[in-house]
Amino acid sequence: MPEPASSRLFRALARFLVSLFYRRVEVIGLDRVPPRGALVVAANHQQGLMDGLLLAASFPRPLRPIAKAPLFRYPIIGPVARLAGAIPVHRRQDQQGSVPDNDAMFAAARRALADGDAVLIFPEGVSQPEPTLMPLRTGAARLVLGHESGPALTLLPVGLMFHEPGTFRVGSAIILIGEPVPVVAADATADDAVRRLTARLDTALRSLIVEAHDRHTLDLVHAAEEIWREEMPEVAADPLARARWRQRAARAHSYLSAAEPVRLGALRHRLERYVGELEAAGLTDRDLSEGYRLRAVLRYALRQGLALIVGLPLALWGIVNHVLPYQLTALVIRALRPDADVEATYKVVVGAALYPLCWALEGWLAWRVLGGRLLAVFLVSLLPTAFFALSWTARLRRVGRDTRGLWAVLRDHGLRPHLLERRRALMDEFQALVERVPERQLEGAS
Repeated sequence: MPEPASSRLFRALARFLVSLFYRRVEVIGLDRVPPRGALVVAANHQQGLMDGLLLAASFPRPLRPIAKAPLFRYPIIGPVARLAGAIPVHRRQDQQGSVPDNDAMFAAARRALADGDAVLIFPEGVSQPEPTLMPLRTGAARLVLGHESGPALTLLPVGLMFHEPGTFRVGSAIILIGEPVPVVAADATADDAVRRLTARLDTALRSLIVEAHDRHTLDLVHAAEEIWREEMPEVAADPLARARWRQRAARAHSYLSAAEPVRLGALRHRLERYVGELEAAGLTDRDLSEGYRLRAVLRYALRQGLALIVGLPLALWGIVNHVLPYQLTALVIRALRPDADVEATYKVVVGAALYPLCWALEGWLAWRVLGGRLLAVFLVSLLPTAFFALSWTARLRRVGRDTRGLWAVLRDHGLRPHLLERRRALMDEFQALVERVPERQLEGAS
């Protein structure tokens, strides 16, 4: 059966928003997604509505998300949820303590599966910003075990890994699709079957994500990963290798925090100092690797300078068109102060409300001041100049950072060799410590 127009529209919207907000999204394991048939996609939940948008934008099949019922009442989110074909679920925390009745949700989800659709569920039941998997609810297992008619069903675990997920045009994500979770046919009312399947799903999801003690530890894992990427560039070119390294580093930290806390604490302190020195100098690990050879610096300055100068008029036009909604969105986000797990969601939703309003106001002013021609120019240039301004300002920030780094290296000729020596020593110590961790721990085995 052809994909409904509403689903195609939602997926196009999801791809647009994800590509606009995140700097990089990498998907691993798309070959594990069955091209047809009943499918339940179960993912961890750390970034509010952005998790669903990421998966809708990245999967080769349309997904019908199971979403909390209150979302359907919101002005912008509700219509988008209905466009996606979302299935409302009533949670206890949304029912003022009363026991929720979700027979309608299970019935709708099972009808979708009987039709061979793909259903997206977040079995933790809540979004939360900490880098850990919350205890899984049993809804996913009950849904799978209750599938009795239609095509054979696949339960597919998906791990979402983020780096700076709430920062516009800086955040990145890795989507790691795992092997299907074995499903043993059983009576849907059998509690032990539900518990066993929930436990298997829990194990599968933990193997696909990065779990750390806290967000600062996760930041240090990312910093260590940047060092590893520069010291081992051939291996680190593979997204799966990067994801696995990140997981093993976090598991090694968890093991060593109990086995060798003093040595691990010293390593954390040295890594924190290294990251602080790097940031203070305006340098990155890539800058340390590439160095500042005179010919390369001159070529870089000429290329970037020309691009900034030639692109300045269009960039200014885009900035003028969008500075009002951009600043208003930032002001509203600062006032709302959302939690880390919904910061990106708030930015997207607030921007979706404010940008069209500001564009309408600016268009009306253009028409009132200079008539229909200026309005036509404004409307035609709106989106192209927006993307041009984004790329131009990102280039300007990058040049500014690189200039600051170059100045730091010129001012202190020993800075780069000193930081490179510190980095290599840290890498050696990483490897020495990881070798002390049992392989079963690194692979996440219990």
